[in-house]
Amino acid sequence: MANQTFISTFLLLKFSEIQELQILHFLVFLVFYLTTVAENLLIIAAIMLDRHLHTPMYFFIINLAVLDLGTVSTIIPKSMINSLTNYGSISYSGCVAQVFFMFFFASSAFTLLTAMAYDRYVAICNPLQYNRIMHKRSCIQIAAIAWIVSLINTSLQTGGTFAIPFCSNIVHQFFCEIPSLLKLSCSDVNLVEVGLLTFSCCLGIGCFIFIIITYMQILSTVLKIPSTHGQKKALYTCFPHLVVVSLYTSTALFAYARPPSDAFSDMDVVFAVLYTMIPPMLNPLIYSMRNKDIKNALWRLLAFGCFSKTLFGFVL
Repeated sequence: MANQTFISTFLLLKFSEIQELQILHFLVFLVFYLTTVAENLLIIAAIMLDRHLHTPMYFFIINLAVLDLGTVSTIIPKSMINSLTNYGSISYSGCVAQVFFMFFFASSAFTLLTAMAYDRYVAICNPLQYNRIMHKRSCIQIAAIAWIVSLINTSLQTGGTFAIPFCSNIVHQFFCEIPSLLKLSCSDVNLVEVGLLTFSCCLGIGCFIFIIITYMQILSTVLKIPSTHGQKKALYTCFPHLVVVSLYTSTALFAYARPPSDAFSDMDVVFAVLYTMIPPMLNPLIYSMRNKDIKNALWRLLAFGCFSKTLFGFVL
């Protein structure tokens, strides 16, 4: 295959040739997927139905939950279907769509976490002006900017990846991802890799530096709070966000901050699972674990659901 136009499908990696292990993979991924979807939908419903949670911080949490749902829905269902059917292929257009949406959701999540760091900065360092700065329109604009920047970055990454000719259609990964696709190129893709990597790194490092500087200023302000209780309360509002940022950056570093190699390794699959499936599943737990407001909203939501189910059964 000397040109990408001859490729109509890509062959994705199978976790095993043994049917029983394929079924096991399906069941494990199904549990991961259903857990992640249920957690994020509960968070979204609890925040939307509780008027006390209609604040900027929870607005951004809803956006993050939507992105997490998009991430797992882009990858896991297709992988589960391939395991059941023992047919590990994906169409060319499907591969393009998978690369685009996966990169878009992941990139949007990190830019949104940067916006959430700014929200915490205003809330702690400039609390008297918080309502004036972080009003509803401002939050929508910030979220829109995060999504638009990610859309531009994703378009460049996806376009650059599929503009090169491919000599093979065998992808050594269980989904279409840019590093695995670049290894299939017929031509020297060093310039493409450098260009794509430079733009993404500039965006990612810029967001990371902004978050670091923001939290340095937040920490400086917190240390000036006279009461220990006030310091702990301020830090508790930042703790979930810091954990989520650390989770995203650590899994991304495990996946991509390694010496490039043309050889396939089983660790590539392990790292891919880490950065695509673990953060979306853990984020709702992290944000609800130490947050009494979300816990109370979830209990009210679940209690209302149980009551509605009982009432519906009684009426029938």
